Amino acid sequence: MDCPICKTAMIVLELEEVEIDYCTQCAGIWLDAGELELLLDNADRADSLLRSFTVAKADEKKRKCPICLKKMEKVRVGSDEDRPELIDRCPKNHGLWFDRGELQEVLRRGHFDDAGRIRRLLGDLFFSEPKNSPQ
Repeated sequence: MDCPICKTAMIVLELEEVEIDYCTQCAGIWLDAGELELLLDNADRADSLLRSFTVAKADEKKRKCPICLKKMEKVRVGSDEDRPELIDRCPKNHGLWFDRGELQEVLRRGHFDDAGRIRRLLGDLFFSEPKNSPQ
């Protein structure tokens, strides 16, 4: 599968039965449908997070879903109006795209990983600065 940003092939990592597609160029993360739920390891918390998504109007260029190639919609996570976190969601529910650092920020804002389980699971690989990031 190719990265919706860099158009380069992403690598697939399996972490405790959760497959994560990761772009080594821009440090973006693709979670297929259902993988967020597995990552959070709690259906109620996952439902709460998914229900918090609202379609957002954004000036950013729409990216294409790496599965169906349809333009993804920008969704606001949570209710922080001053500094909303926007992520990309496939309109056909194939998955979610997180730019570098967005997954960490979503988990922090929603208090979905207060014990640090997910951060430890993913490790510093996903939450460190990439070497050659296109920004």
